[in-house]
Amino acid sequence: MKVLVTGADGFIGSHLVEKLMQDGYQVRAFVCYNSFNSWGWLDTLPEDKLNEIEIFAGDIRDPNGVRKAMGGMDAVFHLAALIAIPFSYHSPDSYVDTNIKGTLNVLQASRDHQLKRVMITSTSEVYGTAQYVPIDEKHPFQAQSPYSATKIGADRIAESFYRSFGLPVTIVRPFNTYGPRQSARAVIPTIITQLLSGRTEIRLGSLSPKRDFSFVRDTVSGFVKLLNCEKAIGQEVNIASQQEISIGQLAEELIRQIEPSATVYCDEERLRPENSEVGRLLGSNVKLRELTDWEPEYTLEQGLKETIQWTRENLSRFKPDLYNL
Repeated sequence: MKVLVTGADGFIGSHLVEKLMQDGYQVRAFVCYNSFNSWGWLDTLPEDKLNEIEIFAGDIRDPNGVRKAMGGMDAVFHLAALIAIPFSYHSPDSYVDTNIKGTLNVLQASRDHQLKRVMITSTSEVYGTAQYVPIDEKHPFQAQSPYSATKIGADRIAESFYRSFGLPVTIVRPFNTYGPRQSARAVIPTIITQLLSGRTEIRLGSLSPKRDFSFVRDTVSGFVKLLNCEKAIGQEVNIASQQEISIGQLAEELIRQIEPSATVYCDEERLRPENSEVGRLLGSNVKLRELTDWEPEYTLEQGLKETIQWTRENLSRFKPDLYNL
């Protein structure tokens, strides 16, 4: 099977490319065009692996480039998106252009090329603060940030292409994914990089929100298993550990593993607006388990240990002194 991965240069996308190659797929990697000719995290892969990937540099907002990238493909994993919540307060227009129009471009091109599978990446942020737990796929949507609003819009456009045109769409909805290569705009690398840089006062936003974390290799395993599940066509499916931890407890665990003398400081600059903060995300993985044989392989402690080690070896890539929007 020939598979296109948009957002292949990013955190989850680069891991997904590796997993697909490992499983014998032919991969075309759609990366964001830039004048540095950077392929993002794909640049860190061994040369022999890179030589097996077909790189396509483009802009997900450009329908012509997306259509060209889709030519000859059997399936697409659409991961390209703007995802940082604080930056969506600052520049919501760019989120509409990238997340909604970009998804529309992928859907239109998939329809034109008659792809066999179209995997659209959603996010647990579409649910907002849990009205009940664990959050299953029937939970109401709540747009608590411009980012989540654009992802809700993208999901609903994807649903419409399935219902209107029979496009074989699956909406894949990961909860909080973490692991090597994640940027410091996410909470786990934010804590780890501050600790490894020698800080003893760790600056964070609110400590009370609870999250459901999945190690990145467990997340991409779920993606690939859903690709091979015909019953997942037309479905929205969570990828979740079905376990939760508060940000405060998470910080304590990382402090325990790295620097026990450190303490946590609530930085007001990092707080979300009160009605925008998502207080609790605990996902149900029942549907994913019913559709596939997916099982998480990593505990949170194991995943954090591997993430700490990778970050220690790549600390120079981060700017721990800055608040990364």
